[in-house]
Amino acid sequence: MSDKQPEWQAEQARVDEVVLQVDRRMETLEEQTSGTHSEMVDIRKNFWDDVTVNFEDAVEMAESFASLKQQAEVLSERERTHLHASRQLRTLRKLKSSPYFGRIDFLENGEPTADQVYLGIASFRAQGSEQDLIYDWRAPIASLYYDYPPGPAQLTTPAGQIRGELLLKRQFVIRDGEIVSLFDTGVTIGDELLQEVLGRQSDAQMRSIVGTIQREQNRIIRNERSRLLLVQGAAGSGKTSAALQRVAYLLYRFRGSLSADQIVLFSPNPMFNSYVSTVLPELGEENMQQTTFQDYLAARLGHSFKLENPYAQLEYALRAEKEHGYEARMSGIRYKATTGFVRLIDGYLGVLGGAGIIFRDVRFKDEVLATGEDIGAYFYGLDRSIAVPNRMRLTAEWLLGLLKARQKAAQQEDWVDQAVDLLDKETYLRAHQTLKRQNRKLKADSFDDFDRERELLGQYVVMEAVKPVRSRIKKLTFVDIRSTFLRLFLSSEIAARAAAHAGIELPESWECICKDTIDRLLVKKMAYEDATPFLYVVERIRGFQTNTSVRHVLIDEAQDYTAFQFAYLQRLFPFGRFTALGDLNQSIQAHAGAEESTGFKALAALHKEAETETIVLKQSYRSTRPIVEFTSMLIPGGEEIQPFNRDGLRPKLSVAGNRDGLHALIRERLDALAAEGNRTIAVICKTAAQSLLVYEALHGVPAIRLVESETSSFEPGIAVIPSYLAKGVEFDAVLVYDASGSHSGYGQESDRKLFYTVCTRAMHELHLFALGSAGPFLQGPIEGYYDTAPKSADVQTH
Repeated sequence: MSDKQPEWQAEQARVDEVVLQVDRRMETLEEQTSGTHSEMVDIRKNFWDDVTVNFEDAVEMAESFASLKQQAEVLSERERTHLHASRQLRTLRKLKSSPYFGRIDFLENGEPTADQVYLGIASFRAQGSEQDLIYDWRAPIASLYYDYPPGPAQLTTPAGQIRGELLLKRQFVIRDGEIVSLFDTGVTIGDELLQEVLGRQSDAQMRSIVGTIQREQNRIIRNERSRLLLVQGAAGSGKTSAALQRVAYLLYRFRGSLSADQIVLFSPNPMFNSYVSTVLPELGEENMQQTTFQDYLAARLGHSFKLENPYAQLEYALRAEKEHGYEARMSGIRYKATTGFVRLIDGYLGVLGGAGIIFRDVRFKDEVLATGEDIGAYFYGLDRSIAVPNRMRLTAEWLLGLLKARQKAAQQEDWVDQAVDLLDKETYLRAHQTLKRQNRKLKADSFDDFDRERELLGQYVVMEAVKPVRSRIKKLTFVDIRSTFLRLFLSSEIAARAAAHAGIELPESWECICKDTIDRLLVKKMAYEDATPFLYVVERIRGFQTNTSVRHVLIDEAQDYTAFQFAYLQRLFPFGRFTALGDLNQSIQAHAGAEESTGFKALAALHKEAETETIVLKQSYRSTRPIVEFTSMLIPGGEEIQPFNRDGLRPKLSVAGNRDGLHALIRERLDALAAEGNRTIAVICKTAAQSLLVYEALHGVPAIRLVESETSSFEPGIAVIPSYLAKGVEFDAVLVYDASGSHSGYGQESDRKLFYTVCTRAMHELHLFALGSAGPFLQGPIEGYYDTAPKSADVQTH
């Protein structure tokens, strides 16, 4: 529409009116926040003024306590009010700049006039009015905008189905209160708006996509029925964006019964957490809990073992092919990722219910209170129908009874007198206060009697000596989990019994897997593939430490999770609904290729079919059409990926004759890309070791940084990054380092998905560099989908 058209002018007049109303609301809120802030400062400043607490006068102490409690409640109420108003102000500032992005005119059947509904990131109505000027994009009526073209439409509301006709579907781009573009569209969000959004430079954080949500993405966002929602999407199809909008929708839909701390996102790495951290606050919601599965494992096991992380495991898989024991390790990694290994461990746990758990001696000082054999005899003497964790609790109670009897007997022993003599004054007074609290009849002058004093101090000394033993018993540390876990790999007989119990057969490489596992665990090294199975055994024996407060669990890059990790998470969050997002073509972990180890089969098997929904996203929005057409040629079935029609440069390949020449070409390209204004540029290497070498070779390039597994923030500039850390993130331009078929490049069939993943990170430009010659994935029909750099004195051209 031309800006001279009356329709445009009328829409701009409405924007002006809404901005005026927003301004008025902001003025009111700013006055309120200023007032409440001053009150909070005064209350905090004078909180303890005129408060004297007389601990000898119970009445006065109670009055002082009541006064303090009242002031604390007033302060808490003011802080809540101030926080709420501050959040409203942040939202209003966004609305002032861009009040809304869409409009629908809906004529309900039987009604004389159509409702005009304008959609934005939050609802807004003028003061004193009962009519919303802006509707929140998460409101039920907004689904008409995302799901229907003009024509017959229906709306599901809490009150039931509403049918009618969608007369108009209009989209806006509004900046600083001015309509930049305005157009009417059909069933999908219009290409014009998508072109405008997708054509921008990348940010350091993921953007909200509420203005460009597509119909399939809307199904993900508004799904309330499924206990398990599986989202399989092509690279750049908006899986993660839709999942984050889903969180915002759920917080809006179930406000009052669902809070942000009841939602947890498992993301692929710490940098990804930084990348997505602004999406929910941009929509006026608090961030959910964000973690990685590795962080969880480290919190549970890091104090007991030297724990390997998944990136070290992948580095090993990519680099150690010629090392001794490589095949045995890789066999173990693949097998331990499968449902077959889950069943074997379950079979082993079934065997352990009857015999085989190894127990440690329980000691009090230098004396054995109960031997491991005694504990085992007691445990296995209990009714076998009682679950193992419950039998453990009964065994702990028995041990606590033995400890209590030993504590009583110890009070008459010589070591107690010696310990009492060594008490310093501070400990003496602390003992006195402790005993006084425990025995209300004990008077202050009771210590005047020497024998009574000696008796009470002796009780204190023994009580302190018993305390750590009691704590260890309650924590069930008398169970030797490491030795019990190792027993499966040490004894071929027990392994065979476990397999028979599970109704499966051991793999042919079992003997090699056992040796590899034993060698590490004996020196307290925990391989990544063993961490979850080990923790699973811990929980099944001691009792699962479940999280019953979490209601929604989102797993990004779910294709990289193992069957065991899915099984563990399912038990960890028994009341959680799961949303799993992934792309099977980006399965790049060391276990990739193992039967049933990747994809969603293992997770789907844990849920009823009626409670599971699968949504497949085939449209790719991240990259330009030439880049998507190129990357689609890299994988089987790539023809099903639908590129969004955004034009751009074709990928370009440059081949260097030597490494210095390769680095010179990359430097030249980085300078050009930076000069063109690209904000985020990545030099993606295959491994972390390669990344370090390249980073050192490119030293001096402005704004360059090395991204490592510990890197916790995503920042603009030039990133030198290993392939597996680039997952889930996008860059304006990507430079693929060494796309040759050499060992340092991508020459094996097992490298195919890794190479695909690397190339799909590019939004606008993709540049491929190779040392010596192009790799196998760049040969054949795909050669028609990229350009080659012109010959130069320093460059060999493919």
